[in-house]
Amino acid sequence: MMKMSIDELFKLTGGKSSGGCITRRGNKYHARKTFGYDSKKEYRRACVLKALLSSGEISDLREQVKYVLIPTQRDPSGKCMEKECSYYADFVYHDKEGNLVVEDTKGVRTKEYAIKRKLMLQVHGIRITEI
Repeated sequence: MMKMSIDELFKLTGGKSSGGCITRRGNKYHARKTFGYDSKKEYRRACVLKALLSSGEISDLREQVKYVLIPTQRDPSGKCMEKECSYYADFVYHDKEGNLVVEDTKGVRTKEYAIKRKLMLQVHGIRITEI
């Protein structure tokens, strides 16, 4: 019996499912990863921000910064009851005036994102700049 990897099966079937085989699905909103970024829009914004960083217009550029919105909930014995809820900002930097800027490149504004955006303002006092 010949064994083959999922990639070989995928190529062999042309990406079509046959008989319950696993196929690869694209992003729900059809965004394609570009040079390690989640979308072309995010990649383009990263290029602009890196140029601004080089020219001294911004400082302390960081990517995929985690903000905890609701911490892990544990029972008295320490067992996890609910996992933490967190938000990952696409870009965080300081502008020329030293103000903290938290950016998110959005293609589709989901309900989940809207709730996390409101929690960021409530919990951390940070308003997210949408690009």
